[in-house]
Parts: sequence; structure tokens; C-alpha cells
Amino acid sequence: MTVPIAETDTTQLLDFSADGKTLYLIDSRGRDKAALFALDMATRQTTLLAADDDADIVRAIFDENRRPLAALAITDRMRWHAVDQSVANDLADLSRYGAGDISFVSNSDDLRLGTVHFERDTESGEYALLDRKTREVRKLYTQHRALDGLALRKLEPVVIPSRDGLRLNCYLTRPAEAAAGTVPLVLVIHGGPYYRDTWGFSPVHQWLANRGYAVLAVNYRGSTGFGKAFITAADHEWGGKMHDDLIDAVDWAIAQGIADPERVGFFGGSYGGYSALVAATKTPDVFACIVDLFGISNLVTFMATIPPYWGPWISVWKNRLGDPGTETGRAFLVERSPLTHIDRAVKPILIAQGMRDVRVVAAESEQMVNALKQRGVPVTYITFADEGHGFVRPENRLAFYGVTEAFLAKHLGGGCQPIGNDFAGSSLKVETGAELVPGLRG
Repeated sequence: MTVPIAETDTTQLLDFSADGKTLYLIDSRGRDKAALFALDMATRQTTLLAADDDADIVRAIFDENRRPLAALAITDRMRWHAVDQSVANDLADLSRYGAGDISFVSNSDDLRLGTVHFERDTESGEYALLDRKTREVRKLYTQHRALDGLALRKLEPVVIPSRDGLRLNCYLTRPAEAAAGTVPLVLVIHGGPYYRDTWGFSPVHQWLANRGYAVLAVNYRGSTGFGKAFITAADHEWGGKMHDDLIDAVDWAIAQGIADPERVGFFGGSYGGYSALVAATKTPDVFACIVDLFGISNLVTFMATIPPYWGPWISVWKNRLGDPGTETGRAFLVERSPLTHIDRAVKPILIAQGMRDVRVVAAESEQMVNALKQRGVPVTYITFADEGHGFVRPENRLAFYGVTEAFLAKHLGGGCQPIGNDFAGSSLKVETGAELVPGLRG
């Protein structure tokens, strides 16, 4: 059996049957969307066990005898496909108990009892116990008790058409203020880019909605879980059609009467940070302000500093993004780099960087900041000496969010809690532009 490297994201060898005669695997070879198969080790014949028309099978669960029970696909929500009737019964019992997306966690040795997790958008997740003999479900514990009683907002799955006909699975959170008319919008874009947003409790969505913003997350082309064609539609489209998808989503929110077109902000990290910088230099008229977390400013220097542990994937990156080893590829990377189009940048930008980041090194942010300053574009640059690709320490997260909401409030008009002592215990350092964010200086 050969699995081409381009298929390894969506092809996984899962387990053998107890007698060793059957291999169970998730396989995308020869099809667009990955499915669950059983492979006969003697004949090499495969049998399809579970598939989804709209999304890849991304997980399967087995019993103690290593028999497949069910397979999971994620479209807008989790969608389980029962391979064994026992799981169909479980899902019926759990659905009667309560709403939420269900994850199977563990079983007792005799399979009578099973623990499950209910993911929810407007309240904490919950762990529960399923008794398969009595068909009863009872609560074990709430995951985050601090969320009890809070006025949280729904995470609404919406499908937005791209200008060339793709279905973009997105998630929208509307603030309470949306009932009175249009509100400012923050576009929140995931990194990867070969990753995806999912339904459930989102701290970022809830935080921004609490401040009065509509929040829109977009699974743009290249996002995973929707089949190979959706991923390959992003080949050589960094800063191209991938960005068009985001603009189409903003246009949709405006056309639906959700977003005030004069108050749209951008918030993204990693590839989302690159997208933020593309927004600043390609479509500045769409956005009132930009928040970039460790984003790529120059695709040529980014490719030159890819960490060694990404080495096996360099051929895939060259195919998906561009090959800096060829004249044509290098020219393409230069053209799609935000730094190349710095003359178009005019809107205020907040840039945040972890100084230990080896995926998107600090030089990517620093060269962008220097270029923006030279052009007189309002830029605030904050760094965290003890963070890498993402902010992990709670003190640093609080400091970052404190700066960000003050920045957004200034340019979009949403709510803002005074910074106060939000920097206590944080390694935050304001490199430049403190005077541009209310409360940041002194």
C-alpha cells in the first residue's frame, strides 16, 4: 500500500481487528472526501463502512474487541454515522437527554457504562454518564462552572457562497445590540491555513460579542474537513481567492443587515495574521482596523525560515503555496507578500508577536512594523518575550486581550473595560505605538 504525501492528512491507519485479519482505516485515496473502510489483509479488498456526502470522516470509535462502532464527520456540527446498532441506540438516548455535540470519551470494561461530553455554545460543556442497561443518562459535572448564569450568545452556523460558487461554512455570533440594527463586525480568521473552525463554546466570540461586536469566522478554501477539492482550491491562492472568500463573507454580513460597513475589523493569527496583513495592503477600504497576531509579512523570508520539523512537508508547501527555488515561484511569493504592497496600507494596525516563535519568526512582524512606521501608518507593536506561536500564559492572554479591546473600541466603537492591572505578571512589552491605544501608555 502506498499513501502519497498529499493524502496523508486525510488517510489514517486506525487499528486491526482482534484476529489481525482486517485493517480499519480512514482513506481519501480515489475519492474527494475521506471515508471509513475495512481492508481485508488477505485479499486486499476494501469495504466501505461509513461516509458523509458533505465532509470527511475524521474519527472512528471502537469497542474493546476492536470492532468499529461509529465514525464522525464535521460539517457545521458534529455528525455521527453509526456502524453498529448499539451506537445508534446510544445517540438516541443522548439526544433525548440534552442538546449539544456529542463526543464519546470512555467505557467501563463490561460496556454497560459510557462517559460522554456534550459541547455547547451558550453554556459550559458537560460530562455525562450513559447507562446502557437502563438507557438513562445522568450528569457527571460541568466543565466550566464560571460560565453558569452568564448571558452568552449563540454561535450560528451559516453557509456563505463564494463568488466562484464554493460553499463557505462559517460561524456567526450576534451581540445583544444587533436586535436594534447594524453593529460593528469583527472578522475572526483561523490559522493553518489547513485547519478549520468548529461549533461550540468560543471564548473569542463570546468576548467580542459581549463588547458589542458581531463576530464572523470563515472556513475559507483550504480549510480542512470538507474534502480534497476544497483544499486544492487554495493551491497558489494565498492572498488571492482565499482572501476573496473573506471579502465575500464581509459583503454577505453587510447585505444581511448585520454589519455596519464603516465599522468592520479584522482579527487573525498565524495564517490569519497573514490574511490580516493582506487585508491591510490589498483591501484597506473594507476594514477600519486590523489586528495581526504573528502574521507572515514576506512569503519568501517565511519559506526560508520554516523550522526543521516541517522539513518532510516542504514539497507540499511548495505545491500549495509556491516554490522559492524557481524564478517563477519566487516572483509569485513576492507578489503575494503583504510587505510588497506596503504603499496601500493606511488603516490602524495592532501587531502582536511571541519572541520565541519558530514557525513565524519575530522578523516577520518586525519588518512589517518598520515599513509601516516609515510610511507613517499608525501601528502599535506589542511583544511577549516568553511566548511562541500562540499566547499560552493566562497573564499574557489577559494583557493581549486588554490591549486589543481598547484598540478595537477606539476604531469600531464597541465596549471596552479599562486596562487597569491587566498587565500584572505579563511579559508584554510595547515596542512602538503606545500612544495610539487608549490606556496603553502609562
